[in-house]
Amino acid sequence: MERVFDDFLPPPECPVFEPTWAEFRDPLGYIAKIRPIAEKSGICKIRPPEDWQPPFAVEVDNFRFTPRIQRLNELEAQTTVKLNYLDQIAKFWEIQGSSLKIPNVERKILDLYSLNKVVTEEGGYEAICKDRRWARVAQRLNYPQGKNIGSLLRSHYEHIIYPYEMFQSGANLVQCDTHPFDTEEKDKEYTPHSIPLRQSVQPSKFTSYSRRAKRLQPDPEPTEEDIEKNPELKKLQIYGAGPKMMGLGLMAKDKTLRKKGKEESRGDEKVSLSLSKEDSLEPCTEMTTRLQKNHSCTQFFNSYVCRICSREEEDDKLLLCEGCNDNYHIFCLLPPLPEIPRGLWRCPKCILAECKRPPEAFGFEQATQEYTLQSFGEMADSFKADYFNMPVHMVPTELVEKEFWRLVSSIEEDVTVEYGADIHSKEFGSGFPVSSSKQNLSPEEKVYASSGWNLNVMPVLDQSVLCHINADISGMKVPWLYVGMVFSAFCWHIEDHWSYSINYLHWGEPKTWYGVPSLAAEHLEEVMKMLTPELFESQPDLLHQLVTLMNPNTLMSHGVPVVRTNQCAGEFVITFPRAYHSGFNQGYNFAEAVNFCTADWLPAGRQCIEHYRRLRRYCVFSHEELICKMAAFPEKLDLNLAVAVHKEMFIMVQEERRLRKALLEKGVTEAEREAFELLPDDERQCIKCKTTCFLSALACYDCPDSLVCLFHISDLCKCPSTRQYLRYRYTLDELPAMLHKLKVRAESFDTWANKVRVALEVEDGQKCSFEELKALKSEVHEGKFPNHELFQRLKNCLSEAEVYITQILGLVSGQEARMKMPQVTLTQLQVLLEKIDSLPCTIPQIEAVKDVLEQVKAYQAEAREALASLHSSVGLLQSLLERGQQLGVEVPETHQLRQHIEQVQWLDEVKQSLAPAAQRGSLVIMQGLLVMGAKIASSPSVDKVRAELQELLTVAECWEEKAHFCLKTREKHPPSILEAIIHEAENIPVHLPNIQALKETLNKAQAWIADVNEIQNGDHYPCLDDLEGLVAVGRDLPVRLEELRQLEQQVLTAHSWKEKASKTFLKKNSCYTLLEVLCPCADAGSDSTKRSRWMEKELGLYKSDTELLGLSAQDFRDPGSVILAFKEGEQKEIKGIMQLRRINSAKASPLASSSTAASAASICVCGQVPAGVGALQCDLCQDWFHGWCVSVPRLLNSLRPSPTSSPLLTWWEWDTKFLCPLCMRSRRPRLETILALLVALQRLPVRLPEGEALQCLTERAINWQGRARQALANEDVTALLGRLATLRQHLQAEPRPEEPPTYPPAPVSDPLREDSGHNMPKVQDLLEKGYSMTGPEKLAPGEGSSKRDLELLSSLLPQLTGPVLELPEATRAPLEELMVEGDLLEVTLDENYSIQQLLQAGQPPNLERIRTLLETTFVTGKQADIQKEACKNLKKYTQKTFGWVG
Repeated sequence: MERVFDDFLPPPECPVFEPTWAEFRDPLGYIAKIRPIAEKSGICKIRPPEDWQPPFAVEVDNFRFTPRIQRLNELEAQTTVKLNYLDQIAKFWEIQGSSLKIPNVERKILDLYSLNKVVTEEGGYEAICKDRRWARVAQRLNYPQGKNIGSLLRSHYEHIIYPYEMFQSGANLVQCDTHPFDTEEKDKEYTPHSIPLRQSVQPSKFTSYSRRAKRLQPDPEPTEEDIEKNPELKKLQIYGAGPKMMGLGLMAKDKTLRKKGKEESRGDEKVSLSLSKEDSLEPCTEMTTRLQKNHSCTQFFNSYVCRICSREEEDDKLLLCEGCNDNYHIFCLLPPLPEIPRGLWRCPKCILAECKRPPEAFGFEQATQEYTLQSFGEMADSFKADYFNMPVHMVPTELVEKEFWRLVSSIEEDVTVEYGADIHSKEFGSGFPVSSSKQNLSPEEKVYASSGWNLNVMPVLDQSVLCHINADISGMKVPWLYVGMVFSAFCWHIEDHWSYSINYLHWGEPKTWYGVPSLAAEHLEEVMKMLTPELFESQPDLLHQLVTLMNPNTLMSHGVPVVRTNQCAGEFVITFPRAYHSGFNQGYNFAEAVNFCTADWLPAGRQCIEHYRRLRRYCVFSHEELICKMAAFPEKLDLNLAVAVHKEMFIMVQEERRLRKALLEKGVTEAEREAFELLPDDERQCIKCKTTCFLSALACYDCPDSLVCLFHISDLCKCPSTRQYLRYRYTLDELPAMLHKLKVRAESFDTWANKVRVALEVEDGQKCSFEELKALKSEVHEGKFPNHELFQRLKNCLSEAEVYITQILGLVSGQEARMKMPQVTLTQLQVLLEKIDSLPCTIPQIEAVKDVLEQVKAYQAEAREALASLHSSVGLLQSLLERGQQLGVEVPETHQLRQHIEQVQWLDEVKQSLAPAAQRGSLVIMQGLLVMGAKIASSPSVDKVRAELQELLTVAECWEEKAHFCLKTREKHPPSILEAIIHEAENIPVHLPNIQALKETLNKAQAWIADVNEIQNGDHYPCLDDLEGLVAVGRDLPVRLEELRQLEQQVLTAHSWKEKASKTFLKKNSCYTLLEVLCPCADAGSDSTKRSRWMEKELGLYKSDTELLGLSAQDFRDPGSVILAFKEGEQKEIKGIMQLRRINSAKASPLASSSTAASAASICVCGQVPAGVGALQCDLCQDWFHGWCVSVPRLLNSLRPSPTSSPLLTWWEWDTKFLCPLCMRSRRPRLETILALLVALQRLPVRLPEGEALQCLTERAINWQGRARQALANEDVTALLGRLATLRQHLQAEPRPEEPPTYPPAPVSDPLREDSGHNMPKVQDLLEKGYSMTGPEKLAPGEGSSKRDLELLSSLLPQLTGPVLELPEATRAPLEELMVEGDLLEVTLDENYSIQQLLQAGQPPNLERIRTLLETTFVTGKQADIQKEACKNLKKYTQKTFGWVG
């Protein structure tokens, strides 16, 4: 199977070009420039310069158009094939009286077409069943393995497709279920290609446009009035349920007209696809009896004869075919039918003929509504906004692109859009300004009206071929307009005659393009024919009709190169010859397009005509006529075009000679001239290949209405050759004459170009004269040659030669004139001579320049000799200087004479600076000496000293750079490299600041390494703070320290462990640090101190981790100090909590009616006094809090019902324990989790305060766990636990009671009263439905219902009685003391829960707390928000009052 693309992957982008203004001025020249790159992609995009913004010239108020209707899934080729197949199979079941229902497999509609295709490729139904290969079929359809889908596919194939395939093959079925869909209620009933609900504009209800439009409207059913008025309709009621044929109400009563009436009605018949199951059937014998009563003619009886057995017996079992009116016994059919079928019935012959009917040709239909630009835009924007449910400008182009390809590939959704395509600009007006006598244009509009990028101008430019066609070919020479909306598309196609096309988007949303280069055009056609052969069998020229799309991903998967682009407003898109392209619109926009042809198109145009000839496709214009018309007036042709036309004309003449020779050999000797250009195209088309003839054609005297081109001379007629004659436009002598004119025009420029090229490039080794070049320049004006690149080179060469001649004349003039003119240097004189020699022409004055150069060289030799001699006199040097000034050329030796004294001074200064006894100088001094030396003239002694100084400075700067590199670069170096650099730099006699800084850095690094070695070699693991300090210092040093990586890894590992421990212990957004949670709360006895610290932590003010243990940072380095402080903290915590419990227990209870706000009253975390209903008391500190201000136990979670017992009966197991946020500071993980953390801690080579505290906490928890287990192992406690277990088993052994059960005998009364049985089922139902509600936000929507549920639960609370155990004081006191110590631990232990159950079972149920927990759980979302807002306001007030800053 072909790959299924669930998600569209955009192809690569096409080339995008942004021409400069200079390039933009020549449109066709720029297109020719980019063609080598852009042609490889097939399409390209051009962004004009930003200032190029043509005004929109369409008269918006008068612009009215009728768009085309596009149904998206009828555009895509593979989807169309699937829809055709579904229509055929639906028709098959429809005419058998059943409606097609497509089943769902794996939550997707089954692709019946693909299933049938795979089954066919695998060898057919019988072969697959025989080899048991249905699993392979499922795999090829991309279904997951292991779900027995193969058997399901086989079942669907047998019930839906197999009967249809058997009828298609003409075979008889052994068994055929005529109603295979009656039991598949969940399958989707298939209505052949109905219009979708989301479409923007529906087709007209009165006109059928497309091949599926006939099925859009349901057939009208006859009313009761029609049945009463028409006796025939009354009779038809006995035919039973099912669809009725249209026109039955018009049937004549006369039996002789019955068949005719049925034939007429059958012509307009539309059969409904769904059968009514409620209609009743009457036996067929009644129908036959009534018909016999109304028709007594013998002819009528003879028509009811079985076509198989030719008998009339048992007419009650005769079936009448609604298609051909033939009769069949139900027992004569193969297979025989057990009874009369429901609804309409057709014989196997009619079913086979109907299903084999080929699909109708498909094309776009015109809409019935006319639009203006405004009304169409409103409709388009409304459709897009409604479809994507967002403003049109916010819909991403990628989303539209993926949705478009999803829709065109969908057989379920049928979105319909409208597209104003191929609107003639001559009739409706172009979007560009157009020069005409009817309207006056502004200066700006005139500029754009004459621009070559104006699509009305581009086809008729001088370099364009189409300007030589007189007719206004719409769409090719005259632009077409396109008004698009979202999803409106243009299908895969190439331009007529394989021409170029250019599209400009005036305004609106982007247009998405896809392109395929010309080299892959045939490959694309082969792929589309291979994937959808059914479409091309019925429409071989489908790709020329612009009605077929195919997903670019599908093409790319078969090796077709595809590119894409989004054309935005103000951008051009160009398609190249034979480049397939398609696309769609992203939304409402307005575009304009036209074709154009350049000189390079001519070979492609000729190949296109040959291609059309093979396809027998009509031509838009005659290619031969176009070539001959251009050849007739060669002087009007652009030279490049003339050359191209000459090549094409030559090939055409040679082919014409060959064809006429073959015609002569056939025996045709008669001929007459014909002006083909004066004939209409339909009168000069070859009857065989539809080519428009121009140069010649073969006709027959006896068959005057027919002619053929000379390629098909044997297909004209069967008349003898003597009756046939040649109709020609030009003789074989005239054609070479035309060719010669073209050659002269083309070669005139070539001859001149060759002369210029030879002269400029000196190909023969001999230069021409300056006068000869001037003569070549004059030939350009005489021959009216274009402004070619060679002409520009010639002009530049002549201009350069004229400049050099002027300079030579000034140089060789008299001595006085030379003295007044500025002197030229010797270098300039030499360059001038070289440039003159490089010219492609000779200049006579060059000899004078050579003489001056010889004089200068002689003077230079004499001056150098004098300067080299140490005994030269001053007079000799002065005379040489005067002679040099008279030369008119600036000679370098004159400067050397002037700088002789400067050389001596500089040498003395250098010697003094580098003397051994002198102090080391800085780099600035050495650089200054070097700069001075560079300014004086060179000599051997100066050069030597300067070289030595330069070498010294270079070495010094090199070491300075090395030192600077080591100090500043990101890549650090080891200390050994730094030591080597410092050692080498000590030998340089210059002061180097960077080397000095490097020494200091090295000393710091060595000191750091010593510190690291000291701390690593200590008796204990180093502390994390010490390591972090060393890491910070080491990172700042510009030295590579190997020990730093190890320290960083140790610090990282320690922080990782600390973070893991924090996630284990700390709550989300906790105000405590990990160390505070792990350490005991030493000031637990001071409620005010504890509460103020908690408030400070909430506000982010309190930052000390170790203050409570009384340890400094240095103390934490000693493990013994930490353990000792932890033990002391434990004792202080226990004493403090006991003291706090006594203080808080003495406070007035908020639940008491007589309690009043006083100084000893409890204060909630919100700062208010908890009073009345909703207050909870902490089980550890005994303080009171608002239930909505703190986290409370999730009581409803512990009330989950079970199949065997009711949780209401074991109330002592309810989770009613409440610890306030001041007492429960962490998540309290289980001991097993903490032990895993300790194991990870042992692997750390770093000491952490948190690690020491965790070890102490673990030791404390294990110690408490041992004491708790010892207490629980006591005989009395064990007996109490056993009694609780027995009581729980007793309750679990009984089913949920309709009447309240009783506990086993105990010293306490029954926990539930007798009248609780009435409410018990209601409570169980409530818990089953709402036990998962854990917050007010889930209960807020049903506030009234929640209140009733709360009242129902609360009404049962007084029925709970206890205690269920007698817990002696001697047993209770140790357990309560253990419970207090266990609640102080920030660890969760199972023993804590066991002790809690015993203590809770040994006392009466705390009904007030249970009621408060229930009420808190059922608080509405609005009440919770009010309480949170009150707490927030209180915090703000506290900050403002006490000056705290959060």
